[in-house]
Amino acid sequence: MEMNTPKALSIFLHFAFCMVLLAACRPRTVDVGEPFSDYNDFPLLELSIADLAEKMASGQLTAVSITEMYLERVEAIDRSGPNLNSVIELNPDALRIARQLDQERAEGKTRGPLHGIPVMIKDNIDTADRMMTTAGASALMGNYAKEDAFLVKRLRESGAVLLGKTNLSEWANFRSTRSSSGWSSRGGQTHNPYVLDRNPCGSSAGSGAAVSANLCVVAIGTETNGSIVCPSASNSVVGLKPTVGLISRRGVIPISFSQDTAGPMARTVADAALCLGVLVGVDEKDRMSAESSGQFLTDYTPFLKIDGLKGKRIGVWRSKFGFHEGVDAALEPALKAIVEAGAELVDLETIIENANELRGQAFALLQYEFKDGVNAYLETASPATGVKSLEDVIAYNYMHEGEAMPFFKMEILELSQARAGLGEEAYLTAKRLIQSASREGIDRVMHEHRLDAILAPTGGPAWCTDLINGDHFGSGSSTPAAWAGYPNITVPAGFVEGLPVGMSFFGRAWSEGELISIAYAFEQMTKARRPPEFKASISN
Repeated sequence: MEMNTPKALSIFLHFAFCMVLLAACRPRTVDVGEPFSDYNDFPLLELSIADLAEKMASGQLTAVSITEMYLERVEAIDRSGPNLNSVIELNPDALRIARQLDQERAEGKTRGPLHGIPVMIKDNIDTADRMMTTAGASALMGNYAKEDAFLVKRLRESGAVLLGKTNLSEWANFRSTRSSSGWSSRGGQTHNPYVLDRNPCGSSAGSGAAVSANLCVVAIGTETNGSIVCPSASNSVVGLKPTVGLISRRGVIPISFSQDTAGPMARTVADAALCLGVLVGVDEKDRMSAESSGQFLTDYTPFLKIDGLKGKRIGVWRSKFGFHEGVDAALEPALKAIVEAGAELVDLETIIENANELRGQAFALLQYEFKDGVNAYLETASPATGVKSLEDVIAYNYMHEGEAMPFFKMEILELSQARAGLGEEAYLTAKRLIQSASREGIDRVMHEHRLDAILAPTGGPAWCTDLINGDHFGSGSSTPAAWAGYPNITVPAGFVEGLPVGMSFFGRAWSEGELISIAYAFEQMTKARRPPEFKASISN
């Protein structure tokens, strides 16, 4: 690719700067003494937000002691031992924040439900601090945000300790047609904590793995199509993808204005519900969030009902079963539990009638919106990055191919760059077709069968990570809710040869409360989650 001399010099200088930052940005070392002989011999193992809040209120623990233990856990599990590699950067100010929150508690003040609770943030979400926001891309090294993302501001207001940022599939897995989920040129490959040679699924791979491995209490992921629910299921955690607009996207490196949303990833439905109430709110700088006015709640915990399945009619998307006999065997007891809890199951075959014919339009839609959104984001990125557009990112990657593209290329970036603007008829047509087909499909099926929700396997068991050939998804059920911008929650549902699988529940727009109620009752009936054992392979 031809470049003029000033541009080439700028990118060269940026590359040199990146090399310094790559060496400097790794998490600080914490002296933990002897390595853990048992990686689940951890004082905070599987503790919930409520558990930790109670211990802080009683004086048994402090925000500082909790933060220190998680920092030690990151060093022992993520940077050594199993080398999970889910955390891309630790917050150098985490302990200072924790001390401040302890002081406030001592003075009789608590900010909110997350006061003193360590939270991890996916590395495509802006934090106005000493952590970078790069979407895992080496081209964005040195990008320090001037302003917190709206959701980060809400977390700080609620008293969360921002512990660090999680690794992800670079550019939220919108880079190559044969990428490996959980790999980024900045962070390398994240591993599945249940079986380390297996994939954690993407793109919120680091968030799912970190929560599952008890490196934090809760993490924030983002989804365009499957990127919260898939890593949640593959790591045996709860992932809640809300209605698009319920959580502001301001300050999140985008793929699609139509489909993008952030959401909580936690070990329990209760923690996900509590976190959701913190994240919501109308943001005048994200016009989509205006649609949530009158729709959101700041407290979703009243929906945590043990009898939340009683009297419910739930559609079973049958065509999403049968792709793997192990998944069917793992989920059959879960389906029986739903019936035993008082729900009625109604078999469904199709949600979106012409889904296969629309996949090309859906891919085109994302390319148009990615180019537009990323260009807008990069215009305000730190000057130190040396990149101000998608075209600059592509040029950087070609100039530093060994670092930026050692395993797979960037076909999707180039396809997106070739697209015109959002006024083009092809884009407008794609958007109209995708949204109408998906929304009408879900609404029609739910109306016809008088359903409260639709369920399906979230996906298959994790595949062996393959940096050469890319991902090997067995199946997935995220597309209808993703295209429609409707909510979707996945809950741990069982295991196949030691690999977790999840059950997804999705429904109409703004039905988060209903889905939380169903998911909570399902979780309490099945109690399928168990902590990972960090096995090297299935045979170990």
